[in-house]
Amino acid sequence: MPASESALSFKSYAEFKKYTEANDIQFVGFEFTDPRGKMHHTDQHITTIDEGMFKDGIMIDGSSIAGWKAINESDMCLVPDWEKCFLDPFAAQPTLKVFCTITEPLTGDAYARCPRSIAKKAEAYVKQTGLADVAYFGPEAEFFIFDDVKFDVKMNKVAYEFDSIEGPYNTGREYPDGNTGHRPRVKGGYFPESPVDALSDLRAEMLTVLASLGVPVEKHHHEVAASQCELGIFFSTLVDCADNMQLYKYAVHNVAHIYGKTATFMPKPVFGDNGSGMHVHQSLWNGKTPLFAGEKYAGLSDMALYYIGGIIKHARALNAFTNPSTNSYKRLVPGYEAPVLLAYSARNRSASCRIPFGNSPKAKRVEVRFPDPTANPYLAFAAMLMAGLDGIQNKIHPGDAMDANLYELPKDELAKVPTVCGSLRDAVESLKADHAFLLKGDVFTKDSIEAYLELKMEEVLAYETMPHPIEYMMYYSA
Repeated sequence: MPASESALSFKSYAEFKKYTEANDIQFVGFEFTDPRGKMHHTDQHITTIDEGMFKDGIMIDGSSIAGWKAINESDMCLVPDWEKCFLDPFAAQPTLKVFCTITEPLTGDAYARCPRSIAKKAEAYVKQTGLADVAYFGPEAEFFIFDDVKFDVKMNKVAYEFDSIEGPYNTGREYPDGNTGHRPRVKGGYFPESPVDALSDLRAEMLTVLASLGVPVEKHHHEVAASQCELGIFFSTLVDCADNMQLYKYAVHNVAHIYGKTATFMPKPVFGDNGSGMHVHQSLWNGKTPLFAGEKYAGLSDMALYYIGGIIKHARALNAFTNPSTNSYKRLVPGYEAPVLLAYSARNRSASCRIPFGNSPKAKRVEVRFPDPTANPYLAFAAMLMAGLDGIQNKIHPGDAMDANLYELPKDELAKVPTVCGSLRDAVESLKADHAFLLKGDVFTKDSIEAYLELKMEEVLAYETMPHPIEYMMYYSA
């Protein structure tokens, strides 16, 4: 796991003071993440940052964040983690930003609904179990880049429209300078060279900016759908990797915005083409010893197989965290490379758990393929880790691997293979019924789960009660 030369951390106020003065820092941004996974910030002028604030943080109103405090108990404390800072490349004034966790001001305890605090407790729980020292995560998040997006949601109008220079729907469009005709076809966007790939320079800029934020970067490439992209970042420990995913989204959204384009991590913004996933590679280690390497299937250990067993057993409950939007389930359908079937394989990308090829024991890992990038990375990574650990603790074997194309199985055999949830409501109900594994070590609490489910049900009800344009097409003249 390479370290980034751009990563910033401060061990003392004196070190922080020296850096900010040398670099003329004007503002310090306190960054935190809400339960839905969106980053927020509040910026302090540098003259207000004394040694007390450096150590203790600042107070905020938690009642203004959905899913957190009631207005009569709204005070919360943002405590900075000075080991994870970055210079904001998008700020007009020199601004240093720091990741924070939320604490209760009266007790100083971690706030049970703070996603980053939950992720930190999950990391601590790994060590408490004695099973491993550290869990590594490596996400592969996809996204779409459009030139123009419009949507309207009113009581008398529901509509959306997007446009992209790469869209195959633009082959017959009149452009002022002519239509070059070079663009990916439906499901034809994987690794094309320019000019078919019109987004290479933009992705490279995103990757360069991401590296400047302190995230170790690896690659970028076009994805299967037109206008769809992926940046590659290196794996890291759970909390650090979740932080990096937040920076990933921050860089993608803002670089696209500066270039006059717009980026989205919606899993399924385009009908009839591939959606965006966030495959998450996972492994457990003791010091320098990889614990997922062994002599079983695909060079895995029993521990790795049990970890997979836990993921598969709890997958439908995990969906509430790994696939937390109503749009997530527009992606999780057969025919678009989405892994809806709960099986594992070393070769089969239609399986929900894949074992990537690797000659070295250090490369042995599990790739969980059903998550998508609307997931709150802190909650999703923590929940998957807890499911995998439950599998190890209870020796939940996942059964035989399935190396055949699962979608070509006879219907009677296919019917025996369990699947992920088919809707967000299904995922919510699954989490309600299966969450005891998340409560171990007080990583998640009943309160944090109930509050999260309440937020998700708001989205479910908004979606289920809003008439859809296709219903007018199908039923208006009924």
